Amino acid sequence: MRRDNKNTKTEKRPSAWVSAIPLAVLALLLFVVIRCFGGDAINGGSQIALLSATSVCVMLSMGLYGVSWNTLEESIIDNIRASASAILILLLIGAIAGTWMVSGVVPTMICYGLKILHPSFFLVASCVICAGVSLMTGSSWTTIATIGVALMGIGNAMGFPEGWVAGAIISGAYFGDKVSLLSDTTVLASSTVGVPIFTHIRYMLRTTIPSFVIALAVFTVAGLTLAHGDATHAGSYAEALHATFRITPWLLLVPLATGVLIVRKLPAIITLFVAVVLACVAMLAAQPGLVARIAGVGSLDFLSGFKGVLMSCFGPTSLATGSPQLDELVATRGMAGMLNTVWLIICAMCFGGVMTGSGMLRSLTELFLRFVHRAFSAVASTVGAGIFFNLCTADQYISIILSGRLFRELYAERGLEPRLLSRSVEDSATVCSVLIPWNSCGMTQATVLGVSTFVYMPYCIFNIASPIMSLLVAATLKKVKSKK
Repeated sequence: MRRDNKNTKTEKRPSAWVSAIPLAVLALLLFVVIRCFGGDAINGGSQIALLSATSVCVMLSMGLYGVSWNTLEESIIDNIRASASAILILLLIGAIAGTWMVSGVVPTMICYGLKILHPSFFLVASCVICAGVSLMTGSSWTTIATIGVALMGIGNAMGFPEGWVAGAIISGAYFGDKVSLLSDTTVLASSTVGVPIFTHIRYMLRTTIPSFVIALAVFTVAGLTLAHGDATHAGSYAEALHATFRITPWLLLVPLATGVLIVRKLPAIITLFVAVVLACVAMLAAQPGLVARIAGVGSLDFLSGFKGVLMSCFGPTSLATGSPQLDELVATRGMAGMLNTVWLIICAMCFGGVMTGSGMLRSLTELFLRFVHRAFSAVASTVGAGIFFNLCTADQYISIILSGRLFRELYAERGLEPRLLSRSVEDSATVCSVLIPWNSCGMTQATVLGVSTFVYMPYCIFNIASPIMSLLVAATLKKVKSKK
């Protein structure tokens, strides 16, 4: 029988300086990992960095402060248990990404979105289109790497400055990512803090909508004043989608039904599962030819249809459209595409668990307790921490987890609502990651769009406005100040 000796001797509280050592090790390792792997750091390098920093924390806490391994292990298990529902949601999100694409739901939305493109309103339309695609797919990276690349080419052909075009694309993509039920960052922020995802999304709208309106206003004025040409490329992309998919407004019933389930406040897992089932039915009804191609057969029968549907849910799919950019757009990864994120979450939960179990996270939190007395100071500290972690860890996911875990107990002690914390984390850690050149988000988007981070940074209006709006709302609205 294993003996739990965590209470056999008095455990000293780690000092703030010692508690900062695992964070410093993590920041250094992630810096090297990002330099080596770039945007592929999430495929294993970041996870190893997290586990290495975890081992440093374990050695310090056990060697210097006598913390038992049982205490650290139980804290890790508690952390991973708390993230179990988030992992299941992420897998369902992967299934939705595949089924909604192959069924033609997302291509239908893109085709209708492209119709609103006009040179004078190209920037604001690009922002809206990317917001819509990101909202439905839950991925800013996928949106930017696919439709964003296409819009970048159209914008360059029209003569718009590349910084403005990239800024509009990124602003829209991160707006949709931030408020999408399908977004892994949204799920991660809400689950880390312990806030129901629907509550989290609704509360974020108070800062997200004003920030997005500001961005749309700026892009509208810029589009009317900057030089431009025509939008002939948009038609070719729409034609390629029409040639590959059956585009029909009936497919919009799938996202409409999903929206109804969301409004009725059904549990997120149930809503996502139903959305997958509806998309599978729509896939067989509207795109039988594509299902047959995915299954690798010439004609569709029961078994091949079943195989094609399952492959769309769990595995990667690729369809030729005649356009390289659109080939990337319609390519999906399914549930398998979420495994690296799941792996990252588990490793981050291990790091957060030992930081919590050793008392190091508490020691770091106490540094902020001196300055946090009201809602505004709490939000300001959270926003600052989110940006700081993006700078030092160079990874969006890790920044979200560290910010949420660091301030969770602090908000509880100050009687502040958990949803205020989850919103503040998203207003900083999520949207500001793409503004940092050495962050995995900044590096990836600069590479994908072919525009330096320093070039597009001033034009990412939504990403800049979000943390500022978070501070303004906290300073002016009394009802966010105390827990009810």
